[in-house]
Amino acid sequence: MQQSTDSLLAGLDEQQRVAAEALIGPVCMLAGAGTGKTRAITHRIAYGVRTGAYAPNRVMALTFTSRSAAELRGRLRHLGAGGVAARTFHAAALSQLNYFWPHVVGGQTPRVLDGKARMLGHVAEQLRLKLDTATLRDLAAEIEWRKVSGLSVDQYVTASPKRSLPGRLTIDQVAALQLGYERLKDERKQLDFEDVLLAMSGMIESEPSVAMQVREQYRFFVVDEFQDVSPLQYNLLSLWLGDRRDLCVVGDASQTIYSFAGARSDYLLDFPKRYEDATVVRLEQNYRSTSAIVATANQLMRGRPGALSLHAAVSEPGPDPIIREFASDIAEARAVAQSILELIESGTRPEEIAILFRVNVQSALLEAALTEVGVSYQIRGSKRFFDLPEVKQAVMSLRAASVSIIGEPLFKSVSDVLRSLGWSQTAPEARGAVRDRWESLNAIMGLVDQAVPGTTFRQFTDELMERQAGQHEPTVAAVTLASMHSAKGLEWDAVFLVGLAEGLVPISYASTFEQIDEERRLLYVGVTRARKRLTLSWASTGSQQRSPRERSRFLSEIGIRNARVAGARGV
Repeated sequence: MQQSTDSLLAGLDEQQRVAAEALIGPVCMLAGAGTGKTRAITHRIAYGVRTGAYAPNRVMALTFTSRSAAELRGRLRHLGAGGVAARTFHAAALSQLNYFWPHVVGGQTPRVLDGKARMLGHVAEQLRLKLDTATLRDLAAEIEWRKVSGLSVDQYVTASPKRSLPGRLTIDQVAALQLGYERLKDERKQLDFEDVLLAMSGMIESEPSVAMQVREQYRFFVVDEFQDVSPLQYNLLSLWLGDRRDLCVVGDASQTIYSFAGARSDYLLDFPKRYEDATVVRLEQNYRSTSAIVATANQLMRGRPGALSLHAAVSEPGPDPIIREFASDIAEARAVAQSILELIESGTRPEEIAILFRVNVQSALLEAALTEVGVSYQIRGSKRFFDLPEVKQAVMSLRAASVSIIGEPLFKSVSDVLRSLGWSQTAPEARGAVRDRWESLNAIMGLVDQAVPGTTFRQFTDELMERQAGQHEPTVAAVTLASMHSAKGLEWDAVFLVGLAEGLVPISYASTFEQIDEERRLLYVGVTRARKRLTLSWASTGSQQRSPRERSRFLSEIGIRNARVAGARGV
């Protein structure tokens, strides 16, 4: 037991080990990009379970995406702590709400809306307002911001001078739309995602028996990405805790990129003030990026509140980041595609390359340029992997086969099923739908190599179905196209950050100091996604404009010392 327990800590660095051994009481991990925070979190929980400090079923690990929650569950299971709950705030609250609603309110829990736009459209019709889809989406975002910030509609109206209202709507129209939305939702006996947290908070506050049961179930809390916590989430977390103090929070103020949606990094930064006896650990040893990339990231965030000073643990220095200027967006897209083709031909796998941009509309030119040079790509945030028809068919076929096939090597069992669906060990030469289907099936086949030795066919399909439920997607052999927001939490060997011009980064509507600082943090997130190669680029003119652009002010701040400017402009 002692040797097994010690082995959990053997691979941690000094600060990670301090965090892992601080099992009781308030703990704050200030964890910079690439510093192994997920490793620290999972080993800390597993160590607590292994030593007997934690009962697995009394630990709640909270994060913000289903993918992150699935990754936590997978790692905890491999560390022997599979009984620990790892969920998003919404999933945890909805599970509790489904349990308590029949006892407290009666009947089944109301259905949760998939989105707000359709209902807002109905309200707009009632108010005789003609609103396009984009305005409806912006209205939905305003409702979400209001509710996670804990504001009533009247309080929202008071705060509106500081907000950019959707479309050309007046504040009176926005207020009427929000009131109409809440009224129609109540009439239809439905909830939105924010209501789930509000309802659960209300039950705990008003029903002592609910509070007692919830706090009896979960005693130890770990919250990842704590810089992204909103007032609504923080209030629910405080209610879950009650007067207990066994809370570990993990985050990085420099990666606060959702302030527009209500995130508040001060909950992270002020944690040591709220808990004066808290164990505070700073994880600053970056294990992801080369020293040149780390230096660029530090330069970008130098002097910012809460910024950590990263130190590169990677021994090989790697090439300096490059800044490139192009005459147009088209020239930029074609040059990036050509550079990616050369990287692939020199041995870099396509799945280890990403192009990151500020707004999704930038994707179209990049897609066309990659298609021109014959490079496969996937768009993060488009149709999800487990929603693809061929993937659904493969999961069902594998599950059915795992019931009757026992004792065969895992590779043979899985490959036999996938071959019957069109997979082969050699990729089709043609591009298009056939190749896309093969890539999807091959990604499932790739999970066999990641399986723990001795995994049975049934265990493999169990984990595959868990991945499907949590949308924990496997790696597909294709270049990733993603917005900088959706790239958070991911990493690649080579990253191309494109469109780094004023008006895009920072975005044109970022006018206040706080908004521009958020744009800086967003670029920092993009920079720190790169392991070995980082290319930053911008175009002096856009596809639909003649007036010249200026390069992003942030590129000037990075400085020539940390980035080499390409000598020739692209054409």
